[in-house]
Amino acid sequence: HVYLLLSKCVGLLYSSASSLPSRCFRCKDIDVLPTLKLSCFPTALTMEIVYVYTKKRNEFGRQCNFSDRSAELHVDILPDPSLAVNFIERDPCDVPIQCTQEMSEHEVNTERFESDTRGINHVEGGWPKDVNPHEMEQTIRFRKKVEKDENYISTVMQLGNNMEHCIKQNNAIDIYREYFEEEEVVEESEVQPSAKTINVFRDPNEVKRTASSLSWHPDGSRKLAVAYSSLEFQKVSKDMSLNSYIWDIENPNKPEMTLKPVSPLVCLEYNPKDCHILVGGSYNGQIAYWDTRKGSQPVEMSTIEHSHRDPVYRVIWLQSKTGTDTFSASTDGQVLWWDIRKMSEPTERLILDPNKKGNLDNALGAISLEFETTMPTKFMVGTEQGLVVSCNRKAKTPAEKIVCMYSGHHGPIYALQRNPFFPKNFLTVADWTARIWSEDIKESSIMWTKYHTAYLSDGSWSPVRPSVFFTIKMDGTLDVWDFLFKQNDPTLSVKVCDEALNSLRVQDNGHFLACGSQLGTVTLLEISSGLCTLQKNEKALATAMFERETKREKILEARHREMRLKERSRSEQSKEEDTKEGDGEESPEELITRIEKDFYEIVEAELKKRDKGEEKKVADAIKSD
Repeated sequence: HVYLLLSKCVGLLYSSASSLPSRCFRCKDIDVLPTLKLSCFPTALTMEIVYVYTKKRNEFGRQCNFSDRSAELHVDILPDPSLAVNFIERDPCDVPIQCTQEMSEHEVNTERFESDTRGINHVEGGWPKDVNPHEMEQTIRFRKKVEKDENYISTVMQLGNNMEHCIKQNNAIDIYREYFEEEEVVEESEVQPSAKTINVFRDPNEVKRTASSLSWHPDGSRKLAVAYSSLEFQKVSKDMSLNSYIWDIENPNKPEMTLKPVSPLVCLEYNPKDCHILVGGSYNGQIAYWDTRKGSQPVEMSTIEHSHRDPVYRVIWLQSKTGTDTFSASTDGQVLWWDIRKMSEPTERLILDPNKKGNLDNALGAISLEFETTMPTKFMVGTEQGLVVSCNRKAKTPAEKIVCMYSGHHGPIYALQRNPFFPKNFLTVADWTARIWSEDIKESSIMWTKYHTAYLSDGSWSPVRPSVFFTIKMDGTLDVWDFLFKQNDPTLSVKVCDEALNSLRVQDNGHFLACGSQLGTVTLLEISSGLCTLQKNEKALATAMFERETKREKILEARHREMRLKERSRSEQSKEEDTKEGDGEESPEELITRIEKDFYEIVEAELKKRDKGEEKKVADAIKSD
């Protein structure tokens, strides 16, 4: 047998995928027997099909013999001049010619220099177990013991030379000098403000709940704690979950940890000193705290009888040495202070009675809280009635704890926050506007936004720019305001989602912010660099604007006070004139006698007129007769 390898025969007939052809429609007398692999058909998918064909030698016919011979001319076709009319002469004819010698191309680049900025943060530590770092006597005794060690002395002597060299260098060169201070800095003003969605975190339960509160992880802000609850009165279904979650911002598919309270959480807050601890306020008024190292169940909870009577809308950590103090606010009209080491009862209580009598029946329902660490004795409360109550915690009596009140909103104050750069100015978000206040003026706010068509639900200052703040609305829109750039309209307005937005929280570096919606969707947004980078002279310009608006409101307030005094004096003067006129009037008896006399005189006059008329008629009748 003779074996032939046909690799590009396109005439093979297929009957099915499992059966292969036995005859070619080109050369029908050749039997095709597949004995090797079938990789693919070459003309169909540019791949190869390999077959081996077997046939007897005597069936091939006569063998071809090839030999070398000279060329032979079989046909000579002469040119036809009549075909020249079908061609068009090319005129002019351009032929590019390169006269220079061909050279190879070369390029040279210097080695790239990669820089890396690193820093060291020195934290006091390394104390032995038997030494308490908070006890001054023990630490002093341990320091003296270490300073007497020979290794310590030799190490200090070795490092002293290097330190002396660095100090001399700093004395020779002023490393803090600004050489180009007078030149104008080119700002990136051409970049348009923008915000883009990074991730979306959805409530994993079938029955959706409102994302009522958000809290960023204090260490690196790579995690986000979200409190879920239904704030609609008596619309909680039996299938509704009570859980709240901690999300990793890079993994929106599944929560990193589940928090399991006994009642839905309305507010949730990370401890700034210990990133493993969170405190939350429940819908039933209880306060609970979690340690993420100990699982999903709360470590300790407040007792029902000593807790709030309404949902806890806000809870804030206090600045303390232990880092365990917090306080909460509720619509039951109380502000309670807690120590998470002992949650059986609150350490302190304040009733928001505007009459300063401590009557819980007249108390104002608290919706928002504000506490600034630089002002440890002061705090502010936003109420359901649209009032901001300024309080002093260190006052001795409950009446002295309520310092003053600011009135200017028509509805509950959902957001209350001091400016991180100018603590005397604070932001309130309620009804259809956001207002900026000054502590010195209690009659009205110094700046405010226009009245929107949709209700505002939350707001926050930018932590990196003093003139920028954020607000969210019930129509699902996020507004970014920069009052140095524009005061009547927001600098940027973004449609985040179709449902109402309920909560807002800005990351500490100002680059990211999270918005929680009514259906439990939390949207993570990245802000453009222009809105989260401190501009040149921004602090000075913001200071000047705050001072100018405060001065203007003071002048208006003084003018209104003067007008009220004038009106009061006019009213008192009119009362005095009325009393003087009243002194010259008759007594009631004299007045009655005079009126009766006048009445009878009028009656007699009328009778006389009637008698005269009758006499005239009689006289006329006699004359006619």
